[in-house]
Amino acid sequence: MLYYLFEYLEKQFEFPGASLFGFITFRAAVAILLSLMISTVFGKRIIKFLQKKQVGETIRDLGLEGQAQKAGTPTMGGIIIILATLIPVVLMSKLENIYIILLIVTTLWMGTIGFIDDYIKKFKNDKEGLKGRFKVLGQVGLGIIVGATLYFHEDVTIKEKLPLNEQQVLIAENPNIAPSKLFMDEVKSTKTTIPFVKQNEFDYSDLVTWIHPSLEKYTWLIFILAAIFIITAVSNGANLTDGIDGLAAGTSAIIVLTLGIFAWVSGNIIFSDYLDIMYIPQVEEITIYIAAFVGALVGFLWYNTYPAQVFMGDTGSLTIGGIIAVIAIAVRKEWLIPLLCGIFLAENLSVMMQVSYFKYTKKKYGEGRRIFKMSPLHHHYQKSGYHESKIVTRFWIIGILLAILTIVTLKIR
Repeated sequence: MLYYLFEYLEKQFEFPGASLFGFITFRAAVAILLSLMISTVFGKRIIKFLQKKQVGETIRDLGLEGQAQKAGTPTMGGIIIILATLIPVVLMSKLENIYIILLIVTTLWMGTIGFIDDYIKKFKNDKEGLKGRFKVLGQVGLGIIVGATLYFHEDVTIKEKLPLNEQQVLIAENPNIAPSKLFMDEVKSTKTTIPFVKQNEFDYSDLVTWIHPSLEKYTWLIFILAAIFIITAVSNGANLTDGIDGLAAGTSAIIVLTLGIFAWVSGNIIFSDYLDIMYIPQVEEITIYIAAFVGALVGFLWYNTYPAQVFMGDTGSLTIGGIIAVIAIAVRKEWLIPLLCGIFLAENLSVMMQVSYFKYTKKKYGEGRRIFKMSPLHHHYQKSGYHESKIVTRFWIIGILLAILTIVTLKIR
């Protein structure tokens, strides 16, 4: 809203400094400062409110060190992250941008699912919370909305470079030619980025056209199924990662910051040309959302690091995972998720491996056996005697290394 206000002031009155709101970098800087202020200042008040309402965490006895001390710690702190993200976004971004609209819908959609789950646990005294099938149904619903919007909406386009010979002719005629002149017109496309490949691109239509070219019209179905799978996998991965103080929020901040770099360079024609990556018009506006989201996560960490004063609950973890997935799909970097979100992947796989192996050995030997001392993976290290703050710090370091490797893949082809 402030963006529109200062745009009006600049046009009508040439208000000093109003032009600053036309720059992505300025609005992103204001957004991250606002979100940090909201999450730290108002976050404390929200925590006190949750304490007053006795929205405390119920701890199952898993035999983990320091577990008993966490009982009664306020949960549903994901509300802090949601508010600290949405308020700066509404104030600083272009609200008609389709990518911003999708991310706001994602935040409210997944936040509602997580809130219902936490509400049932705390106020209905049902430790299971929202039934798993309803969570999955909600994730599938969001996947359909996101996939269909990104596939069919006319504002979701890319710009491809002219053929090399045409570029050479234009450059020969005008060595100082603007990079924008080397691109073709905007087109609808199902192309995405794939690592370690020379052209660095993959088209979802290739998954059906290899059978017969006429099947290209069914690409939308493949794309939507991919969106459903990615959103479900990443949101569940974030949910599983939220098991010890500061792990999910810190890891997510690293992931989102990396996606912010992708969004900014992909939406900037000069940098996308220089780096030889896909140019996606209008996607740079996501940078505002990401800045607010990173600020909210870091501000939340102020109260969530060991010993935590508040837990995010499913209100936060499901929302975080959904947002990360949608940003990755929007900036066409979803095939980098296994590397960038390697912590989430490891947590997911540890649970799947543990459960599968336990069932297999129980059926074969009559007694279930385990691969890990406990799953998800971070609990395995707790059982091994590592303090949770050390586990979190080392997971953050691994997350930073994975983020660097993810960025490097854009040039390793």
